[in-house]
Parts: sequence; structure tokens; C-alpha cells
Amino acid sequence: MTTFQGEDQGSLQRSSHEEAAGAPALALEQLLLRRIEALEADNAVLRAQAERARELDVLVQQLREANGNLVMAAVNAQTLRDDAEETNRHQNEFLAMLAHELRNPLVPISMSANLLDRSSLDGRLGELTKVIQRQVCHMAHLLDDLLDAARLSSGKITLAIQAIDLKDVIAQAVETVQQRMRERGQHFELHSPLDPVVVDGDPVRLAQVFTNLLSNASKYTQDGGAISLSLECGDDVAVTVADNGSGMAPETIAHAFDLFAQGPRTLARSEGGLGVGLNVVRNLVGMHGGSVAASSDGIGAGSSFTVRLPLSRRALPAGPVAAAPAQGGGAQRILVVEDNTDAGDVLRMLLELEGHEVALAADGHAGLAMALDGGYDAIVCDIGLPGIDGYELIARLRADSRGAGPLAVALSGYGHPSDRERAMAAGFDRYLVKPVGPAALLEALDATALQH
Repeated sequence: MTTFQGEDQGSLQRSSHEEAAGAPALALEQLLLRRIEALEADNAVLRAQAERARELDVLVQQLREANGNLVMAAVNAQTLRDDAEETNRHQNEFLAMLAHELRNPLVPISMSANLLDRSSLDGRLGELTKVIQRQVCHMAHLLDDLLDAARLSSGKITLAIQAIDLKDVIAQAVETVQQRMRERGQHFELHSPLDPVVVDGDPVRLAQVFTNLLSNASKYTQDGGAISLSLECGDDVAVTVADNGSGMAPETIAHAFDLFAQGPRTLARSEGGLGVGLNVVRNLVGMHGGSVAASSDGIGAGSSFTVRLPLSRRALPAGPVAAAPAQGGGAQRILVVEDNTDAGDVLRMLLELEGHEVALAADGHAGLAMALDGGYDAIVCDIGLPGIDGYELIARLRADSRGAGPLAVALSGYGHPSDRERAMAAGFDRYLVKPVGPAALLEALDATALQH
């Protein structure tokens, strides 16, 4: 049995009391440590949340700035659209006025040439008048191409779609260009099927397409050269205009249909042109759901242009009943309202040669007064007049009981379809765009005479 001395036993007892007393302190220390660790963890979470909050504040500010930029961008975009529309409007107004101002001088030139041709006993003078008439037609064609290019680029052209025989359209185009080919001694061949080739299209615009292609072929083919047009049907319609003329380099073919694009020219620029005709062709064909492509074996090897159009599923409409040929309406009292002095004088001379009695007015107010008081059978009236324009003149004339009867033919330099619609709504019977040939003017007067 083991025994302990008194001192050792006392030391042991003290040690046991100290351990018993230190146990709660240790537990409290551990509890405090855990609380401190929890607080530090909570503090870390709070710091993270605060950092996240600061990041969110920055993001919100960035979003606000971005939204402000978007708003400003939208405002700027709208401003740009407004500016573009305003520019487009000014462009259209300028082009319309340009056409009007350029067409006006063509009337006295064309009419004078016709009168010279009628009165000339000198064969050489007759040839000169034909030159004048051809060049007037050429200038009018250039104007039409320029205006159509501008209208197509701004979406201002609409189509009057109907089921048509494409052969009739092509025949019209050939008739338009054939005289020019004859003058240059060019040989032309037409290959087409016997049966009708029915497509859905605007006959006027498709005739313009093939007239431009044939004119282009004639222009770039030498005197005595060969031009052909072939029409073939399969899954679609393919019309190819080919020539053995100057041909095109590959880089020229790539841009053949671009607006104002032209191949290399000599300084003489004998081929002429504005570089808009093929662009008009591409746009009009595209509006008909078709395509056009150019090809050439190189310079001097000729060119070909192929137009593809979808076949129509519709039948051709029944043809109109043939009308009896128009007969001359006899001598008439005609009022010419024209502010261009030369044009007015030439129109008067032309109509007097036809046996009509003619009076002239140089502005809208004078024209209206004469129309109301003069008892005229017909009025040939310009649209752009000093005082009141031709629309208002005819509208006032139709509204007055004394002026309900005279036939009204508009003779204008404004050629947009909306101008014609406005003229017909005002009370005109016919709308002719300058330059107009004498035959067309006389036919309009006779046709309107038969209608009344």
C-alpha cells in the first residue's frame, strides 16, 4: 500500500482545486473565440455585401449612363433619319424641277424642226431637221433614265402588274430602237417562239428594260455590226440581247449595273450615255421578281445581257375591241397657255398650219380669263405658269358653268405619275410630257374632241 507524506498530499489537493476552477474559464475562452470567429465571418459577409453593393452602384451608374447614351443615340438616329428624308425630298424636288427646266426648251426645238421639215424644199435642210428631232429624242431619253434612277433608288416607282405577252413588249422595244440600228447599218435578228409568252409585269416598264438593253447594244456596236434578241422558255423566261461590239473586260462586267458606272471611254466619248440605263434595267427587273446578268469574252468580243423572269400562271386577258380610227375634229378655236414665248409661238404656228384658230396667253390669270370669255373648243395648257398654275386654271374653269365645255390637254415638263394623276383630277382630258411630237399633240386634240 502506498502512502504520501503530508506536503505532497497538500500539493496534490491544490492542483486538483486549480483544475476544477480553470475549467469554466477555458470554456468561456473557447466560447469567446467561437463568437469572435463568428463575428469575423459575419463581418467578412458584410464586407462582401458592401463590396457587392458598391459594385451594384457602379453597375447602376453605368447602366444609367448607357441608357442615356442609348436615348441620345436614338435621338441622333431619328435626327439623321429626318435629315435623310429632308435631303431625299429636296433631291426629288430638284430632279423634278431639273426635268421641267430641261424639257421646256425641247418643245420649241422639236416643233421648229418639224415645221422646217414641212416647209423645206431643200433636201439638206430636211436632213438637218431629222438630226434635230433625233437629238431631242435622245436628250428626252437621257432625262427619263436619270429621273427613273433617282426614283428607283428612293422607292418612288410603283408597277402596274398584269398578265402580258412578253413578245408584244419586246416588239415595242424593237420598234423603238430599230430606226437607230438602220441608220448605223446594223443587222438585227429576233428569235422567239410562236406561242405567247405570258409573264406578270408592267408592260411600260418592261418595254423600258428591253429598249435600254437594245439601245445599249446598238451604242456599243460598230456601224454594220450584228445585234440579236432571243427569247426562250423553260422553268422561266430567258431573254438574251447579244452583240458583236466593243465587249467588256472582267472588271467592267462586275460593275456593269452600278449607278453611273461606265466602261473605259475615249476622249471623244462617242458612245455617250450617263451610266444609268443598266442600273434602271437591274432595278426594274428585280421589281418583277427576275434577274439580269452580263457576260463578255473580253474587249472587242461583244457582249450579252440575259434577263430572266418568272412565267405567269394566269391567262392573258381578253383583247380590247378595236376602236374605229380617229378622224380629225375639223378646225377648232384653240387657246394655248404657255409662259415660254418660243414654245407658245411654235405651237401657234403648228396648230395654224393644221387649220386651227389659235390664241396665246402667257400666264395663268390671263389664260383663265380668256378661257372663260373666249368660247374656245380646246385648251393646250402648261402646268408651271406664273400667277396660277395649270392645275388651278383648269379646276377653276371646270367649276365655272361657262367653262365646262372646252377640251383640256396638259403639256408639261413634269413627268411623274403623281403629276398626271393630279392633272386628271383637276379636270384635264389628256396629259402630255414635254417634249411631245406634233403628231402626239394633234392626236390628243382629236381624241379628246371625239370624247366630247
